[in-house]
Amino acid sequence: MKKLLPTSTAGSLPKPSWLATPETLWSPWKLEGEALFAGKQDALRLAVDDQEKAGIDIVGDGEQTRQHFVTTFIEHLAGVDFEKRATVRIRDRYDASVPTVVGAVSRPKPVFVEDAKFLRAQTTQPIKWTLPGPMTMIDTLYDAHYKSREKLAWEFAKILNEEAKELESIGVDIIQFDEPAFNVFFDEANDWGIATLEKAAEGLKCETAVHICYGYGIKANTDWKKTLGSEWRQYERTFPNLQKSKIDIVSLECQHSHVPMELIELIRGKKVMVGAIDVASETVETPEEVAEILRKALKYVDADKLYPCTNCGMTPLSRKIANGKLKALGAGAEIVRKELAG
Repeated sequence: MKKLLPTSTAGSLPKPSWLATPETLWSPWKLEGEALFAGKQDALRLAVDDQEKAGIDIVGDGEQTRQHFVTTFIEHLAGVDFEKRATVRIRDRYDASVPTVVGAVSRPKPVFVEDAKFLRAQTTQPIKWTLPGPMTMIDTLYDAHYKSREKLAWEFAKILNEEAKELESIGVDIIQFDEPAFNVFFDEANDWGIATLEKAAEGLKCETAVHICYGYGIKANTDWKKTLGSEWRQYERTFPNLQKSKIDIVSLECQHSHVPMELIELIRGKKVMVGAIDVASETVETPEEVAEILRKALKYVDADKLYPCTNCGMTPLSRKIANGKLKALGAGAEIVRKELAG
């Protein structure tokens, strides 16, 4: 990116009420067949328009064509049975009914490439596409086949790499892997999680990012945050090895969190997507509140490597609130750009 402090979102944006139930994670679609296909494309166009009008520089699809940031990818893979369900503990936080890995996993055909082509055609700005990371994928399934978290993660990493290379080939500028599991399973992340992430990004010439947050603003996550104390130092466990990794950008949560800003120093040299928008609150930040987070971050990351962003996805919020937050992000970044230029 040539522009100083290019803004971006972590991924998801609220869906229009005619496509899915507002403010609801994993909402069923309200349309079917050709109407659903057209509705998803209309929603994606709206998401692009909302971002551009708000001053967002690196445009995403808002995950408008997906019900869930992990399972929508997995449901296109062979070896996973969505009818055979099991209850598992998601990131040691809450129980969920999930599909079962019943055989060797593979990717019969591209998953998001056509959607990404459509996004590419909607804007001349740089675009980012999000994919689930290998460790977060295995944490969203019951494995009755490999019976090894590490082995399944390596298989998913190969599949993700296939998808990422095709996304790159149609003009995606940044491919982001979402790994909230890195904030929970520290030993596994360091032992093999970061290595599988690098495998997923292997051979890519476009920029790569890893997004590590404290989750959507849902009760299970906000309750968990209340147990973390006055300082959230989870990043301290994985940042040193991420700093050594081949991943270009690290995306993290800052606004209204208890993450000590100085932890960013641990990834010095990487580009950093600093979460300057709180997705767990319906209060819309002011541009000055965004600017203040960015000023603090600039003590630990060079200006040419700072990417203002949201803490996490915004699916559970209303479109009105999400748009207000996007505008605050764009305006706050512009305040600091002018200060740096002056």
